[in-house]
Amino acid sequence: MDGQLITFTGVAAGMVAMPGADFAVVVRNSLASRRAGVATAVGVAGGLLVHTTLAVAGLAAVLVAVPALFESVQLLGGGYLLYLGARALVAVFRHPATAGEASASADPAQPEGAAQGTPARPGAVRSLRQGFLTNALNPKAPVLFLSLLPQFVPAGEPALPRTLLLATMVVGLALVWFPAVALLVDRLGHWLRRPRVTRALEAATGALLTALGGTLLVEVALAA
Repeated sequence: MDGQLITFTGVAAGMVAMPGADFAVVVRNSLASRRAGVATAVGVAGGLLVHTTLAVAGLAAVLVAVPALFESVQLLGGGYLLYLGARALVAVFRHPATAGEASASADPAQPEGAAQGTPARPGAVRSLRQGFLTNALNPKAPVLFLSLLPQFVPAGEPALPRTLLLATMVVGLALVWFPAVALLVDRLGHWLRRPRVTRALEAATGALLTALGGTLLVEVALAA
């Protein structure tokens, strides 16, 4: 592996691992079940595949060059994050933690995730869709990949094979990182699914998603 690829691997790994909306959605769904968490993680990687493919094909440049199209993606992405964040916050206030919940969650005969305060188990398809849309509707990703990938194409080397390799590396890193996060959350599930801890995590992810969505919508409003 040449020096540029080693550097890119480090940069891409840091970019993929940086906490954001995708990380929050994976953690939230992993609290519901391992299957939901892993499905969400695969969906996130699918969203990254969309962005890297657009960057390789040059379509991301069109998105950046057409303000109305870029703003539409911002509105969709911001609205979707607000929707996910609002749902998480509503779930927190709808199921307040009580002593009864604590005793119920400690009952080994009760199905995992059945106690109030624990996120309802989303199906695998729904989780996959949530992960995919959370990442695919991120309007800043096309700009990031469009500016990042060309920096690691050596002078005189054909751009297409190199950018395809770089894009594959990004998606591969995502397919390692996000399922690992999902499995870690599931591994710590006995502690993380305690009603008080669950509500705190649910509130934190809801607040984060709401803030990210609101920020995107404010940026659109300020740019108008």
